[in-house]
Amino acid sequence: MREPAIRTMTRADLDLALSWAEAEGWNPGLADAAAFLTADPEGFLVADIGGEPAASLSIVRFGDATAFLGLYICRPEHRGQGIGHALWRTGMERLAPRSTGLDGVPAQLPNYVRAGFVVSHPNYRFTGSLTPAGGDATEPLTPDRLDAALDLDRSVTGYDRTAFMRDWLRGDTDRTTRIFVRDGRIAALGVLRPCVTGYKVGPFLAEDRAGAEAMLDGLAHVANDASVSVDMPAPNAAATAMAAARGWTASFETARMWRGPAPAQDLARTFGVATLELG
Repeated sequence: MREPAIRTMTRADLDLALSWAEAEGWNPGLADAAAFLTADPEGFLVADIGGEPAASLSIVRFGDATAFLGLYICRPEHRGQGIGHALWRTGMERLAPRSTGLDGVPAQLPNYVRAGFVVSHPNYRFTGSLTPAGGDATEPLTPDRLDAALDLDRSVTGYDRTAFMRDWLRGDTDRTTRIFVRDGRIAALGVLRPCVTGYKVGPFLAEDRAGAEAMLDGLAHVANDASVSVDMPAPNAAATAMAAARGWTASFETARMWRGPAPAQDLARTFGVATLELG
């Protein structure tokens, strides 16, 4: 084993790791890096070999009780040398004793199980075109409704990730956040962001399928017939039925896993996760 030097990522390191994610076919968002660092500036690690980045890992902490792990990538020429495993050990030590989640690809599930992770549920990435179907019943998320949107995110995910979501939902020139208001409260929320290929929607939260359909119709006016992907939890039958009815196809699968007590996620209101890197 070549002993790596493990350190906290710089912004340039994170940009590099996201380019590795692109090469792996993960299709990251074009402006993800800044929002990721807002979530936890110390939550991204890189392993150097000979002064050059060889492997990456995100270990984003949401308070003292919960964390999320992602961006676990080792460059192909450094695989099989123990570098990624050394980085993994360091990251898991920093996360203890928090409950830690991840979204793992099927090929890696046995490794995660050996590390103490337990499968919660599968996620399926549905992809298809998002075409406007009439009017738009959604509206932009305005500052006066931001706290309500953060409350919705906490109640659905089961944990508090305010620092990340405050930046993610606020939107910028790249991300678009819309809400669907019914009976005076937010009945659906969706964030649309451009990716290397097309767009992704996440988080995508809704009280029911009707609210979710209204949200997709609203976001369609922004996406303008482009290809859109949503990582939907398989137990949400309303979400997967909606995707099928729109002619979308399942193109990618992950499993939500937790080491430690899993938060009480409301899957019936989870129509799409925010990101596979941060949950």
